[in-house]
Amino acid sequence: MNFKVLKSKIDFTAEVFGIDARQNISHEQKIQLTKLINEYAVIILKNQKINDDEQIKFSENFGFIEPAGTNTELTKITDRRLSLKMNDVSNLDKNNKPLTKSNQNRIFALGNRLWHTDASFKKIPVTFSILSGRKVSSKGGETEFCDMRCGYKALSNKMKNKVESLIGEHSLQYSRGKLGFIMKDVLTNKELKKFKPVLQPLVRKNYVTDRKSLYLSAHLGLIKDWELADSILFINDLMEICTRPDYIYSHKWEENDLVIWDNTQVMHRGRYFNDQKEIRDVRRTTIAGTEMLIDQ
Repeated sequence: MNFKVLKSKIDFTAEVFGIDARQNISHEQKIQLTKLINEYAVIILKNQKINDDEQIKFSENFGFIEPAGTNTELTKITDRRLSLKMNDVSNLDKNNKPLTKSNQNRIFALGNRLWHTDASFKKIPVTFSILSGRKVSSKGGETEFCDMRCGYKALSNKMKNKVESLIGEHSLQYSRGKLGFIMKDVLTNKELKKFKPVLQPLVRKNYVTDRKSLYLSAHLGLIKDWELADSILFINDLMEICTRPDYIYSHKWEENDLVIWDNTQVMHRGRYFNDQKEIRDVRRTTIAGTEMLIDQ
């Protein structure tokens, strides 16, 4: 196994060669891959023509798989295209047809186009995400990543001291509300309770590399004990720092790309494509975290 770092001003993405995700990987390969993910935060494996079972098995090399979201009844189990071990990040319904423009699931999924960190709204946040491009759009549909380590490093010492002690409140209600998807209007009271904001630190440390990152997301709506307006303005300022062009890698998908990233160190977002005329079938497995970062 070898790799090359993709050219950028900050070099946080690596393309890896010599791995076939359809086959059992050795213990040494697993160690090398995990080390690369921790060091570069985003790694890319090309020409990985895998099926769902193969992706699940490959993903389990990195830990237990976090089940796909079952908090709401927007998508009933009988309407799912994929198993509960797979997150469906496509624009397709159960009949493999593009979701209509007004479909609630489509509108909900448009939240993926906001800068976010997968599942930061869970008490125990996830670690790695593994995304497989089964069918990609001919134009648009890129996935952009920003290096949150650089965002933290760019702060003044005074600001670093400030954010170290701050706690954020994360919920899907915040991110979807930005798109006009008001959950209280479409969800039951029972479902709404599942979206109660959870607490996360604004700074995380990678204990492999000892590098610190800002921990932000579209799901972050409030700073604990702050006024709403102050929270929003402060979060927006941090977002602007972290998403400077120099800190971003944009991945132009090719069919059968397999992209792995560390949610503790990067944010990401999907980009526009014509989802009414094109099919974009990408499928994600997500590795569960092992502990709460803050007592709830």
